Amino acid sequence: MQQAVAESEEDGFGMTSSVVADSFCERNTKEVIVKKKYDRFFIRQRYELSDTNGNLLLQVEGPSLSLHKRRVMRDASGSLVLTMRQKVNLLTLRHRWTVNSGKSSDQKDHIFGVQRSHPLEMKPRLDVFMPETGINGDDDNNRTSRFQLVKTYSDLCCRVYRDDSVIAEVTEGLPSRSFFKYKDRFRVKISGGVDYAFIFALIVIFTVNDYI
Repeated sequence: MQQAVAESEEDGFGMTSSVVADSFCERNTKEVIVKKKYDRFFIRQRYELSDTNGNLLLQVEGPSLSLHKRRVMRDASGSLVLTMRQKVNLLTLRHRWTVNSGKSSDQKDHIFGVQRSHPLEMKPRLDVFMPETGINGDDDNNRTSRFQLVKTYSDLCCRVYRDDSVIAEVTEGLPSRSFFKYKDRFRVKISGGVDYAFIFALIVIFTVNDYI
């Protein structure tokens, strides 16, 4: 998995291929900024996805201390896009997430699922399972994942793969912490034709437990 992030739609998906919605896919390579913030004395986590001009594209919010770490994604106007829910397997210590459209928790509205490959890996990796494979059964190890998010050797970087191709990459992490505020900024390059709401959701899931 050494291929650099694609510079155009010909190098990426080769065509628009959405996971969340076609409206979140753009023809050319896109650079965005992800901001992770804590509000109200660390009670709530908030994420913002903006373009390089500072225009808000998407936002995610949820409580920091809840057991299931439910996160809700909205667009810039406040309309609900999807809901992410976490379940921890206490036997394997694996964190599983299910992502559904809107606020639904029904299987028919399931978009994709995410599971950490192994809790003790030196380079943490998230495996992404689409509805046809699912993550709801007990035989996840026998399933294949076409998408993975893998942390690089740099503490503040990670890459998203589709098969063996890099489709998105956190190219720069800029942490900023103080006693009253905690904020991380990540610069992300996303290949043409790639669903940026999908990439944003993966980064939120990866960082919500401070894996990155």
